[in-house]
Amino acid sequence: MLISDLNSSYGSTTYVAEVHRGVALIPPLRPDLVICAGDMVAGQKAGLGRQRLAAMWAGFDRSVLSPLQRAGLPFAPAMGNHDASGASAAGRFLFADDRAEAARFWNARRDALGLSFVDTGNFPFHYAIRQNDVFVLVWDASTAQVPAEQLRWAERILAGPAARSASRRLVVGHLPLRAVSQGRDRPGEVLARSAALQPLLERHGVEAYVSGHQHAYFPARLGQLDLFQLGAMGSGPRRLLGQNAPAFQTLTVLDLVGSPPRLVDTSFDLRTLRRIDPQRLPRSLSDTAGRVLQRRPSA
Repeated sequence: MLISDLNSSYGSTTYVAEVHRGVALIPPLRPDLVICAGDMVAGQKAGLGRQRLAAMWAGFDRSVLSPLQRAGLPFAPAMGNHDASGASAAGRFLFADDRAEAARFWNARRDALGLSFVDTGNFPFHYAIRQNDVFVLVWDASTAQVPAEQLRWAERILAGPAARSASRRLVVGHLPLRAVSQGRDRPGEVLARSAALQPLLERHGVEAYVSGHQHAYFPARLGQLDLFQLGAMGSGPRRLLGQNAPAFQTLTVLDLVGSPPRLVDTSFDLRTLRRIDPQRLPRSLSDTAGRVLQRRPSA
């Protein structure tokens, strides 16, 4: 199960109706793992303070995490820019309180998340797990720059026996490799040096990169990688590049189907609860740099 971008306005401790609707839909589906690609709370604003940040994470726990844990579902978080921005200047984090509060919240719950850790790295900012023979690496893509030391760590972990022997390898980060939505097609809203990150993932046999941040659902194919670019579950859904169709909140189910098994993604519009027909999505999107991103072929 894939979700992302649950948060509302800065400092919010509550969530829009679509988030509650989506959370209620998840337990009956009995997913093996729930992956959240970031922006679970609404930080990244100076002056919120540790008390307010703690209240925001308590709201997330109450509305999202605890209901899923009561259903016995493993939960793997990735840090988004509004959770724990890695933006820095002069060697210091600009949102150090956000990162400290995110670390406090998640480390207190790490052993109760139902995750089988391969490497705890610097949890919750980067780590690796293996669930039911699927290897998942989470890195800190809360800004456009994945830190160099994390890339070296990712190379080492992806080359290790736990990753190499897994039937599937996925990488999760908040910012995507390519822009897909209006208003997010600019530097700082996508990962820098994507031309170097893509071959890093491909040479280690990573099958898919899961991301959020763009607030628009578009499953794509880039070289040998599937890109599962998730829509917002919460506030502020966005239109796809060059499209006039209304924006909507989403929930994505990722299944292994067939023999040999292939990845099949099924997404739902959380306003109507209807399945999104991938054939109604554009065949491709073009960003301001003129790069074309092809829609992932339907199963």
